[in-house]
Amino acid sequence: MRTLVSDNAAPAHPKVLQAIVDANHGQAVPYGDDDWTRRALSRFREIFGAATEVYFTYNGTGANVIALASLLRPFEAVLCADTAHLHTDECGALERFAGSKVLPIATPEGKLAPAMLAPFIRNAPEEHHVRPRALSISQSTELGGVYTLEELKALCAFAHEHDLIVHIDGARIANATVALGCSLPEGTAGVGADVLTFGGTKSGLLFGEAILYFKSALHQESARYVRKQAMQLASKMRYISAQFLALLTDDLWAHNARHANAMAQLLERKVAAIPGVRITRRVESNAVFATLPPALIPKLQREFFFYVFDEMQPEVRWMTSFDTTENDVLTFAELLAHQIRSA
Repeated sequence: MRTLVSDNAAPAHPKVLQAIVDANHGQAVPYGDDDWTRRALSRFREIFGAATEVYFTYNGTGANVIALASLLRPFEAVLCADTAHLHTDECGALERFAGSKVLPIATPEGKLAPAMLAPFIRNAPEEHHVRPRALSISQSTELGGVYTLEELKALCAFAHEHDLIVHIDGARIANATVALGCSLPEGTAGVGADVLTFGGTKSGLLFGEAILYFKSALHQESARYVRKQAMQLASKMRYISAQFLALLTDDLWAHNARHANAMAQLLERKVAAIPGVRITRRVESNAVFATLPPALIPKLQREFFFYVFDEMQPEVRWMTSFDTTENDVLTFAELLAHQIRSA
């Protein structure tokens, strides 16, 4: 079965699987004291800078929770868009684990701006209210949008002016980076971000994410302990590290993201020409949102599964990945056109 449900539905990239096989010889010291982890950390520092500290985790929710829980006290809060994965799809994990509140901000297209943050900033902290201490930015957004470098710089500058730490939820940072045509550091540390959760799973890994701290003072006192308490410290860490080595070799991450984005652009062009289909959001990364006759949705899902994003419209979401082929896109578009003609 082929799907457009999520980039999580894609298999692991063959080069990533081969990296796991190559690492699967003999014994290695557990918990990250192994050669694969040392080489992976070195590669991250080559890309992002020598001061970068990296912590590997199993999954994205774990990465987000650890990144923020290591920075916040229970009476402190994190600001994010109301569409952010942190708020909508992590089952209140941060709030339960860290005791820190998530403050969602209404956004028209899933993108924050300094003016939206201003009402949450209090000049005189007061014990009746949680104190905003961090800002979490999803790049790319849950609606498929991509912040420009100028937008990110403005958000980071505002946040730092008001003593907020900036976290980027980069589950799809690869897709956003190639869409912007910049380098990984230019779109993260270069715009002022303090912490990044670097998406691996959606980029072709079997499992694994990385938390990158760009300032040593932010991680040295707590991150390693928080990761252990959060049950995200991998004993056989070499298998996560080996995957990241493969992803960061010869810019495999960029190749995968570039292909996924291109398939989304192709999908948009093909389905936009079909009567009865309306593209609802600008396609900037690897997500396509659309409305179509509601009765057709379950029929299409039986052959090409995807999610209904907004039941009220209804609005659907089609996601592409490094594994999506041009034939997948053309077949789905033909199926959609056939179903509409037959309705």
